[in-house]
Amino acid sequence: MRLKIAIQGIKGSNHYQVAREYYGADIDLVECLSFHGLVDCLLEGTADKGIMAIENSIAGSIIPNYALVYDNALHIIGEHYLNIHHNLMALKGQHINDILEVRSHPMALLQCREFLKTQRHIKVVEDVDTAETAKQIQEKGLLRVGAIAPKVAAELYGLEIIAPEIQTIKNNATRFIIVKTKNKEIPKEDINKASVRFVTDHKRGSLAAILNVMSDCNMNLTKIQSLPIIETPWKYAFFVDVTFDVYTSFEKAKALLEIMSEDFKVLGAYKNGRI
Repeated sequence: MRLKIAIQGIKGSNHYQVAREYYGADIDLVECLSFHGLVDCLLEGTADKGIMAIENSIAGSIIPNYALVYDNALHIIGEHYLNIHHNLMALKGQHINDILEVRSHPMALLQCREFLKTQRHIKVVEDVDTAETAKQIQEKGLLRVGAIAPKVAAELYGLEIIAPEIQTIKNNATRFIIVKTKNKEIPKEDINKASVRFVTDHKRGSLAAILNVMSDCNMNLTKIQSLPIIETPWKYAFFVDVTFDVYTSFEKAKALLEIMSEDFKVLGAYKNGRI
């Protein structure tokens, strides 16, 4: 039985590339035009697993997705890093001077800002997805309109790349997490990374004490992100990623952090995607 994998976007998007690299070609894609829609597919059972972008090396964290994972009790079962390549594409036979409007996902536009600043004749328009924009240009025969999207989108939708590799910083990568509604049990010896969420009180040094525990348990902090707790003004939850060499180090730290912090939860324990 083929896995049903929910992605944000359609064929040709970065999420599509991650799905193919992580699971191979023998899957059924469930295309969603928003991350909320992706989560709904998981909760309704129309998809087995989902792929969500969580942070970019240039633009930083996709903060709403942290809340989506926690609020919907999703489990992070893996991660994947993708090098991002942005290309300006349009219907064949056009030159960049012919393009009057460029559409793409806001994150893609942000990552190509310096190139776009040099093209003052081009109007920049935010759209829901990189590949969806490319598809619309093909289906509607939109002249003078360009899309910023991965190379595979040009191949799938018959467009021509008129300006390749236009991202501001060439070493540009996005981290994606693999999520599902139930935890995935993998051998403890294969687990070397975890994502947790916790709340600290307002006592001086409370966060520092927790971070010291992580260090003392031989864990390396790779990410920390704070989010306000809407129901309690001026109180924050912390989302933290840690890596470790042996699972027992994490078990020891987990036992201590459950005592030291409020509302402690493991969002996922999985294999480090960068190894």
